[in-house]
Amino acid sequence: MDQLTQPAKLSEAEILPILKQFITEVIGEEFVEDLDITAASSFTKDLEMDSIEIVAFSEKVKNYFGKDIDFTGWLSNMDLDQIISLNLGDITKYIQSCL
Repeated sequence: MDQLTQPAKLSEAEILPILKQFITEVIGEEFVEDLDITAASSFTKDLEMDSIEIVAFSEKVKNYFGKDIDFTGWLSNMDLDQIISLNLGDITKYIQSCL
């Protein structure tokens, strides 16, 4: 589920399940099955993803949604506290705004 040429304008509700799938692929099904992944789930606190996993996740996002999603550039404009508090809803809104 890594590639899509150019997605149509998707709603946040349509983007969230795609992101959940990417998280499952990155951290593994065995870890995800006990988690309730929602828009409020944070990467570091709730999902306990490390930096390598977040990079892998961001690559999946870029490959799927296209070059207009500059996830790394978007993150580089944030301070550490903002990055730590990021949740799936924030990323969903960012992706939706870029499409």
